Amino acid sequence: MNSEEEFYDAETGLESDDSCEVSFKDALVFDSKQVTHGSATQENGVWARRKTLPAEMISRNNFSVWSILKKCIGMELSKIAMPVVFNEPLSFLQRISEYMEHTHLIHQACSLSDSIDRMQVVAAFAVSSVASQWERTGKPFNPLLGETYELTREEEGYRLISEQVSHHPPISAFHAQSLKQEFEFHGSIYPKLKFWGKSVEAEPKGTMTLELLKHKEAYTWMNPMCCVHNIILGKLWIEQYGTVEIVNHSTGDKCVLNFKPCGMFGKELHKVEGHIQDKSKKKRRVIYGKWTECMYSVDPKVYDAYKKSDKKSGGDSKKLKQEHSFEGEEADEMPEVQETVTVIPGSALLWRITPRPPHSAQMYNFTSFAMTLNELEPGMERLLAPTDCRLRPDIKAMENGDIDSASTEKERLEEKQRAARRERSKDEEDWSTRWFQQGTNPHTGAEDWLYTGGYFDRNYTDCPNIY
Repeated sequence: MNSEEEFYDAETGLESDDSCEVSFKDALVFDSKQVTHGSATQENGVWARRKTLPAEMISRNNFSVWSILKKCIGMELSKIAMPVVFNEPLSFLQRISEYMEHTHLIHQACSLSDSIDRMQVVAAFAVSSVASQWERTGKPFNPLLGETYELTREEEGYRLISEQVSHHPPISAFHAQSLKQEFEFHGSIYPKLKFWGKSVEAEPKGTMTLELLKHKEAYTWMNPMCCVHNIILGKLWIEQYGTVEIVNHSTGDKCVLNFKPCGMFGKELHKVEGHIQDKSKKKRRVIYGKWTECMYSVDPKVYDAYKKSDKKSGGDSKKLKQEHSFEGEEADEMPEVQETVTVIPGSALLWRITPRPPHSAQMYNFTSFAMTLNELEPGMERLLAPTDCRLRPDIKAMENGDIDSASTEKERLEEKQRAARRERSKDEEDWSTRWFQQGTNPHTGAEDWLYTGGYFDRNYTDCPNIY
């Protein structure tokens, strides 16, 4: 099949500490005993979100991706047809919505009076928004052109709408807003992927914009690079690396975060370090931690003194248990994860990851938040746009463990999309987006896709028939 889909790849024990933890409202948690086989039940008469998927992850042991990717080394993974078994039962639009798992950090930032304090919490949110990618080696389904996803979480005080606004190149746009007009969070993402023989590298092109409306502030940043190792042989593992620069366009404050590559011996695996500087470039706070665990903030003088003391005591020269190179012809073995974050005295805890459910490994390594994203809540279907991801039959079939139906439906939907494009070409018609339009980001001046409003008025008369 000459599929024109784009191959998207994705994008924890902790030691105790006596630091000052930033307070926040925890996400609503339901009793898992009230949920059976992934279906929603009543808890004290109130509907509860599911805690598992309807079926466990489909085995990939009998499938090889090498026959598909062996001719693609060094190339962008465009127009590559991937077997559905390498997917996870979510659309890329739903994967984007996982940025919102730690929305309590945005609410916390809104409540703070000092701009540096706000910046360090925004920095923690930027790190937390990519934390769900840890061990998520399944490929989300490629959104069909015009596909949408909405997510409303009243208990967390926000709602989100996203739309696939372009197919070639593949661009996904999203817009989240506070139910109390406290913030807006939006962006558009064009994931570029390249295959390097043993790994797939993902560059998530696109700018994230967070606006704190009460403070009349706008923050922008781009997410780090992501690499999935051992695509051909061995156990899949993920690292994220690169510099993330968060800019407060209202105050001139800036946060520079370095997502460190694992290095030769894995010593830096998952580590994130950086600092916050004000508009005069004076360093105000140091940020450190791991994107898979937690993030801390500390005074720069305290940080420098601790590092000098640690170096004198030989802390940087401790012998690692396993010292081996990952440059051989065999699999890139995942480095042994080193000790969890060492807390510098006087640090403030900004964020700590929510533990994954015990059955996560059997459920595509989903977080508890991700488990709920494709669930149809009671009464939801009559309110959803007909283009919503939850209504995609291929994703639903895979979620239910029916790989044959998932593959058949995926091919049917792709052929329907190609036929619709041929018709538009024949009639010389351009595709019209429904909820977003191309424009200029008012804070960066760069090209962006901006929400035009109106989705939650529930008028879907102009929505395309894509399923």
